[in-house]
Amino acid sequence: MAQRTHLGDADCSIAQALDVVGDWWTLLIVRDAARGLHRFDELQRELGMSRKVLAERLKLLVEAGVLTREPYQERPVRHEYRLTPRGRGLLPVLVALQDWGDTWVLGEGEMTATTEESSKEAGRVHALRGTRLPELLLPDRFGELRDPVADTPFTILYCFPGAYARAESYPPGWAGIPGAKGCTLESCTFRDQLAEFAAAGATVHGISTQRPDEQREFAEQERLRFPLLSDAGLDLVTALRLPTFRAAGVSRIKRLTLVVDRERVVREVFYPVRDIEAGVAAALAAVRSAGRSAG
Repeated sequence: MAQRTHLGDADCSIAQALDVVGDWWTLLIVRDAARGLHRFDELQRELGMSRKVLAERLKLLVEAGVLTREPYQERPVRHEYRLTPRGRGLLPVLVALQDWGDTWVLGEGEMTATTEESSKEAGRVHALRGTRLPELLLPDRFGELRDPVADTPFTILYCFPGAYARAESYPPGWAGIPGAKGCTLESCTFRDQLAEFAAAGATVHGISTQRPDEQREFAEQERLRFPLLSDAGLDLVTALRLPTFRAAGVSRIKRLTLVVDRERVVREVFYPVRDIEAGVAAALAAVRSAGRSAG
């Protein structure tokens, strides 16, 4: 294994953290583990790196307590690599890097809760069609852990930046962030058409990075009859590389909608969503069409 140069500043947390994850391959391995890739061959195929280099990086991450090796086959013995709590603590780092890249490398350096149809960011989101959502659990507004994919033919996952029961709870300048406004309208439109989604075989789940108590207060005020799920831990964001922006020190999901089937496969993607009522109508039309195709 190549010699590592250890950073000598023992009192600097940044230097000490980079001593563990400063290699760019290392963060990409953490990224893909968060996306549900756990086996050596899966990681090697996705990353395109040599088996020798991958084995070295995996060994380093296991020794650092970022990954754990768990056997999944006895003869011959084979292992999966899964994120530990220490490894999951790196998810906000990945999201911050992605947000920076979307804003300053792929974008124009402006804070926005949306994008252009032709942007590379939109292309990344639309490429989710046909991919499978990894197994994960998110807390609902009561703190109970739920699978975001329901046991119905389809699940609508509408992701929104944030909705609050009280106007003073919104971050300063919220109305001036392109694409941020409209979360209450979106939630209430899904609420008012919930019976139509159910008739089409779809369950509706709203997802934001707000705390469960914030979601509960909003849901009770607006009398929402479907679950709101909290991705405050950024599990879904990192699993699907969903686009985010930061406001009031919090990473927030840009407005988008996914149609997922019972097998956890993303069937349709709507992003950007600029006309909220039209976006809800398009999601309903998508599940109706998918239901007819399946029938």
